Amino acid sequence: QVQLVESGGGLVQAGGSLRLSCLASGRTFGSHAMGWFRQAPGKDREFVASIGWSVTNIYYADSVKGRCTISRDNAKNTVYLQMNSLKPEDTAVYYCAATLSGYGPRNTAAYDYWGQGTQVTVSS
Repeated sequence: QVQLVESGGGLVQAGGSLRLSCLASGRTFGSHAMGWFRQAPGKDREFVASIGWSVTNIYYADSVKGRCTISRDNAKNTVYLQMNSLKPEDTAVYYCAATLSGYGPRNTAAYDYWGQGTQVTVSS
């Protein structure tokens, strides 16, 4: 069982930055691929970024590529999402997720554990 707790969301002006964190419980964090997803009101949950248990596998959605960086610190059981040059369309609830399946899949169905989400609001 893995429990995930996100933090770092908030209100920021367009062009600003935020760093999201996701703290995982359990001893098997290093064996899990981790993903960040987001869900805006009235829209489906969508993939943002993922990182495999080995940091050689990192993937980004086209909408955030070049503006976001995912990283992990296995010693701290934490995965991060650094978001720069934020846009109003980045406004959403951001969720982290964990899976033992694969190297960082993009589909929500592949993930076994989810956090409660953290709100990111970007004002124009």
